[in-house]
Formats: sequence, C-alpha cells, structure tokens
Amino acid sequence: MRGRLALAAAAAAILLLGAPLALRSLAGAQEGAAPDPRFAGLEWTFARVRYSSQMGNGRRGMFRGGEFDNPWTIDMPAAEQNLSRRIRTVTTIKVNDPIVVGLEDESLWQHPWLYIVEPGNLNLSEKEAANLREFLLRGGTLTFDDFHGPYEWANLENELRKVFPDRPIVDLPADHPIFNCFYKIDAYPQIPGIGSFMNGRTWEKGGYEAHLRAIIDDRGRAMVLINWNTDMADAWEWSNAQDYPGYLKYTAESYRMQINEIIYALTH
Repeated sequence: MRGRLALAAAAAAILLLGAPLALRSLAGAQEGAAPDPRFAGLEWTFARVRYSSQMGNGRRGMFRGGEFDNPWTIDMPAAEQNLSRRIRTVTTIKVNDPIVVGLEDESLWQHPWLYIVEPGNLNLSEKEAANLREFLLRGGTLTFDDFHGPYEWANLENELRKVFPDRPIVDLPADHPIFNCFYKIDAYPQIPGIGSFMNGRTWEKGGYEAHLRAIIDDRGRAMVLINWNTDMADAWEWSNAQDYPGYLKYTAESYRMQINEIIYALTH
C-alpha cells in the first residue's frame, strides 16, 4: 500500500484540472443544499493519531485510569463524527467511519490524511519520526490542531525537527489555494475552545494570534498543516450543543476552514 499513498491526491488533481471552483456559502450548506458533485470518486477517513505524550498519565482527570487519560484523545469521538457528517453533507466524497492509528501501525499507509490533537504534548520516537517522514514524502498529509502559546509551539517545533531537520516551517499566505479550494476564506480564524469562549476570550496560554503554518514538499505542496493558537476540534465537538448559541459562528468558521484543508489535501 505504501507505493499507492498519493493515488487519491493524484486522481483528485486530474478530476479538478480546469474546473472553475464555484464557492458555496456555509449557510446554504446548513440549509440542506445539494452536495457539491465535483468530488465524487474521492474517499476520506478521519484518521486520529495515537501518540506518546510528554505529560504521561493524568492529563484528563475526568477520564482518569483509561484510554481517555491521554492528550491524543481530546474531543473524541464527537469531533471526528461531526466533521465526517458535515463533509458527507456538503460534498460527494465517500466518507468512512473515523479510526485511530499509531505511527508504527501497518494500517498507517492506508490513510493519506492524519490528524494530531494537542501536539504541545507530542513525543515522537525515532521510528515514529522516520515513518511519519516517509508517509509525508510519499504524498500523505498531516494536520496538527489545538495547541497554543510559545511553550507548546516550541515542543512541536522540536518534534518536527526529528521528522524534517532541514525543512522550514512557513506561514501560508492569504493567496494560498487552501483558502479558496472550496469555501472562499478571507482570514484565517481563531477558534476558541469552549472553555475560553465561556470566559469571554478566543485565545489561551498566551497564544493571542492564530496562524496556519506548513511544511512544504519539493513540489510545493503543503504536506504538514499546523493550526496554531486555534482549536478547530472543539467547534466540531460542540457544534450540536443548543446551550451555546453564541458559539455557532465559531463552529461555522471551523468547519469551513477544516473542510478547505481536507479538500486541499485530497487534491494536491
């Protein structure tokens, strides 16, 4: 399966060559507009990465003593379930049920898109770093989400040096195709976690400004997507909660941005 990792992205690129991208409003999607047919034939799975943590056990006290004690489990399973449903609603992409995968699992190579939450806690082994490097260079895409401030940034930067010691991390400019490959997004959003929202702020841990950063491959493709100082997954997790009507605008922004990131990953 390793040699076929980029197949979905290559096929998608062929399908989209020369096709004008008609941008759709999120409001229309929420009101039950027909799914966009241009992506028929593509397939996507929310593949959450199980990783070793810098913090060890005890990270999530309310789930103490089980699998959900670990940072990589944050927001699951509601976040991936809700995002998967939304992609089924607005596109004709074949969306599979969410899965969990380790960076040393053989099944890793079957899923060209990976998601890592709270990478401020990430602690890659030498083997995990090597597998991740091969995965990305073969055409895979990795998305990081829900980490904030300079301390957590420093940890992720250090972990990514294990994977790509010579490739820089860059900010994606406003004219990058990721901002208009499905929805037209004028500004990268800062999505507050539900706790920050309830305390009247959009930031946490000193992460005042949101950034979409990336590591680029030799063809110019953003193969690592880094959502920093923003919490996309909390908005997916809480998008069905009726008790927080003021949070809906963040849910909308988060769905739009993440769907663009996934469409970009499948078509580049």
